[in-house]
Amino acid sequence: MNTDKVINTVVDRAPVKHSKDKNEKSTIPHLSLAKVAGLPARLFLRLNERVWYRLPSRVRDLRPVRSYGAWLHTLVCRRARREMYVGTSFLRNRPMLELIRRLSDRKGNGASLRIAVLACSIGAEVYSILWIIRSARPDLKVALQAVDISKEVLRFAEKGVYGADASAAVAWPIFEHLTSHEKQEMFDWEGDQAKVKSWLNEGVTWKLGDAADPELVGALGQQDIVVASNFLCHMPPADAGRCLRNIARLVRPGGHIFVSGVDLDVRTKVALDLGWSPMPELMADIHDGDSSVRGDWPWRWWGLEPLDQRRPDWHTRYAAAFQIN
Repeated sequence: MNTDKVINTVVDRAPVKHSKDKNEKSTIPHLSLAKVAGLPARLFLRLNERVWYRLPSRVRDLRPVRSYGAWLHTLVCRRARREMYVGTSFLRNRPMLELIRRLSDRKGNGASLRIAVLACSIGAEVYSILWIIRSARPDLKVALQAVDISKEVLRFAEKGVYGADASAAVAWPIFEHLTSHEKQEMFDWEGDQAKVKSWLNEGVTWKLGDAADPELVGALGQQDIVVASNFLCHMPPADAGRCLRNIARLVRPGGHIFVSGVDLDVRTKVALDLGWSPMPELMADIHDGDSSVRGDWPWRWWGLEPLDQRRPDWHTRYAAAFQIN
């Protein structure tokens, strides 16, 4: 496969609309995005970022400082031209994978488990989920549908061979979270090339599809677990909200949806509107489980704010896993 083509395709695989919702109102009254406090906005943010990382963590955790960070993040989001980035790695959020394992463990002996992974990229998340479940419950009949908008990316993922080219494709070290033991458990190695073990590749259907397509539920059917992580944050909020409502239709009544990497205001509104039940298990661990995203707040639009239990809506706002009633 032409690796350069895959690299270009991965980065460009999902067109993102940049039109502003006509009903969207500014949350920063009288704020000019060209200048802030008399400085060009870019310079203002750059100076604040340099100061921010020099502050001790105990200072950044103070409520007034967090509130200031939230204001800065709002400014960052309003200035950003959101694009699709596809950084991924194996076992990226271990607490989230542990909760998926616990849910699968509630199934009876030999039961079937239907899972859909949307925006599956080059397959790291797919194989991580299957490794967690099948290592603990080899008796389950797992049928996993992996969906992406790019044919080239799906071919790469289905092949299941990873090396330096795969890390280059997603601009991320895909093995960085794995121990030496886990590398041997998940892959057959030839030099620096890792091929996913055959028992992890079984039962996977790779599908071309768009998470925003209203026909998606007809193509996939309803699922026990739907994973829709780390792509909605790259859409304008109005588009992300519509897409998330569409994704929710894939989850069978009583099933579960995992959705991280999304604007928290968007996820909270959809969850409340549709009556989702937040999963309390491992909530804080999952929220902090992806250090790359947590560490980028408040300076990148995908950055994830610290969990704040003083908010009245914190159970819903900070949950990344929900049961669909």
